[in-house]
Amino acid sequence: MILTADERETLEQWARRPKTAQALAQRARIVLACATDRTNGAIAIAAGITRQTVGRWRTRFVRKRLNGLLDEPRPGAPRKIMDAEVERIVRLTLETTPRDATHWSTRAMAKRCGLSQTAVSRIWRAFALQPHRVKTFKLSKDPLFIDKVRDIVGLYLDPPDKALVLCVDEKAQIQALDRTQPVLPMRPGQAERRSHDYTRHGTTTLFAALDAKSGAVIGEFHRRHRAREFRTFLDT
Repeated sequence: MILTADERETLEQWARRPKTAQALAQRARIVLACATDRTNGAIAIAAGITRQTVGRWRTRFVRKRLNGLLDEPRPGAPRKIMDAEVERIVRLTLETTPRDATHWSTRAMAKRCGLSQTAVSRIWRAFALQPHRVKTFKLSKDPLFIDKVRDIVGLYLDPPDKALVLCVDEKAQIQALDRTQPVLPMRPGQAERRSHDYTRHGTTTLFAALDAKSGAVIGEFHRRHRAREFRTFLDT
């Protein structure tokens, strides 16, 4: 088998390039081996494949050259969703929200566009769109942030004897809040992002505790949000 310089260069690139499909890389190696005038049997033994496989790709290359090593189009139904419809779904997902919800679901988008949920899901996967996911981020400006982290982590790694450790967290579900930074919209491959920091526009404070032993939840409402109210809650 005789190869042109361009064919040999292309085959060698296919054979050694990491991103080449494994099947195509193997076919390229078979043809390169055939160009050394070795028999199908010798090539098959060296590559750990069958003689029939070597013979098939040798014949395909002789008939169609490089194009013969590529996968042939598979039979199936013709494409029904055109590029314009795909673009419309992506644009609607990124730039709009449904009337009765905060994010699109496959069902709502399918109803809006007249497609199946499967089709919408397939398009979202292709563009890495995940409307249901929202991630938060926090950039601490506290100059003592590292020291505080060490203190807290130290309690977990080396807890003192007979010490009462309280884990306190603040939730914002019952507060009228506004984010300090604009919401960063969803993009292909990236969920919607919101700043962790917020500004309060009126609030009522709920202090709540969970008794891990009994499972009981203890809660009190207070107008203010200071150490005094927190200490009062702990005393009760």
